[in-house]
Amino acid sequence: MAHAAPEPGAADAAKKAPDAVAEKAPAAPVVRESSVTIDGRKISYKVTSGKLQLKQADGKPSASIFHVSYERTDSPASTPRPVMFAFNGGPGSSSVWLHIGVLGPRRVDLPGDGTMPPAPPVRVIENASSILDVCDLVFIDPVSTGYSRVDGDAKAEDFHGLDGDIESMGDFIRRWTSEHDRWASPKFLLGESYGGIRAAGLAEHLQTRYGMSLNGVVLLSSLLDFSTLQGAPGNDLSYLVFLPAFTGAAHYHHKIQGDRDALVKQATAFAYGEYAAALIKGVDLTPAERDAVAAKLAGFTGIPAEKWSEQNLRLSPMLFRGLLLKDAGKVLGRFDARVAWDSSDRSDPWPAYDPSYSLSQGGFSTAMLDYLGRDLGWKEDSPYEILTNKVQPWKWGSDNEVVNLGNRLATAMRDNPKLRILVMGGHTDLATPPEGVAHTLRHLLGLSETLRKNVSYTFYEGGHMFYLNPPDLQKTRTDLLNFIQASVK
Repeated sequence: MAHAAPEPGAADAAKKAPDAVAEKAPAAPVVRESSVTIDGRKISYKVTSGKLQLKQADGKPSASIFHVSYERTDSPASTPRPVMFAFNGGPGSSSVWLHIGVLGPRRVDLPGDGTMPPAPPVRVIENASSILDVCDLVFIDPVSTGYSRVDGDAKAEDFHGLDGDIESMGDFIRRWTSEHDRWASPKFLLGESYGGIRAAGLAEHLQTRYGMSLNGVVLLSSLLDFSTLQGAPGNDLSYLVFLPAFTGAAHYHHKIQGDRDALVKQATAFAYGEYAAALIKGVDLTPAERDAVAAKLAGFTGIPAEKWSEQNLRLSPMLFRGLLLKDAGKVLGRFDARVAWDSSDRSDPWPAYDPSYSLSQGGFSTAMLDYLGRDLGWKEDSPYEILTNKVQPWKWGSDNEVVNLGNRLATAMRDNPKLRILVMGGHTDLATPPEGVAHTLRHLLGLSETLRKNVSYTFYEGGHMFYLNPPDLQKTRTDLLNFIQASVK
């Protein structure tokens, strides 16, 4: 195990000096040497698993952040290598998905195109699509996820919120950068899902608090503004944002025919044109207008016009997941609508579960724990929190307003004109559809045209974790390498 056995008498010492025990430093990091073959070349690296202890203002420990870092040891470059800090979202998710799903030198071994259930137990295999050959990697588990925990007399709820999370993650990145002498390295953030909110906040926080200017921020299946996802009376934006994703999913399941990319483009134009105009009219929309819009929605989604009319032209992604293949007795995945498994109740239009999460959760959990223990040599008695609700209730840090970190990202870009943004999205993502981030960035009205050119978009066949589809995994590597290269010029 990574933790040494207690010395004789430790229990008595703990009773006499609880504060001293509570403030004990984390176990020493575990370092292993290994290699991976990427692009036909053997890449040697060291991998460090450990906990970095954050401190309060009075010097007392506040939290121990578990992380795994990979640093290439045979790099021919004479200049400092780029380093990427990667994290998932939730809130409440560890970094396991990015770590052994796409970026790291080992990845989960899932069958086929990532839509079929794996046979347990799932193991990791060599990841020939890792970007470790060009960029060092640091995977961070936020407080209460993975093996990261609060220390001493600190309160967990201080970390379970929008700003507390950004501040603690920023402190970790600062400390790691200093302790590894990487201030001269080009630096990148990559956040998946809610990790996009975190990355946008960190880009501004690291810059204003520590003077750390980043080279790039990658928003992978992310969001910046929750109003793009959460429909509410009088707020119809989410219905517009989800429509292109409905089109992508319907095309994948052969419910609509034609060129997928052209159809998605047409659906997007329709969403912000005729569809938006119809929704904004509310009850003033005439029956003839409603029927015309419903017919066009049916053409873009494969859901009958009558059903659209029944729902007042407003179909939630959850209902869409239950209706598209209802006749076949299947429900679609939320994270990846390509995944279609048997419905647990064919009479219920609402899906009782997310088959795309069921597909990945067990496999990633087993593979991660085996990899941490067997390959990396780190074990703990406490559970590794893959995705936990222990961070709830999450403090959103806003009063009577929806969280939107777009302006913080815009501030970071304004003050660092060299900062580049890459938006990566999957066509069948019904959790955070690509159009959400695109809408937010289009509405950063104060961002100059010059800075807008620093934002690029790329799209994939799969869903939220599109990298589970092998062709998308290879494309992810290519897109990230191009982005890093363009960002360090």
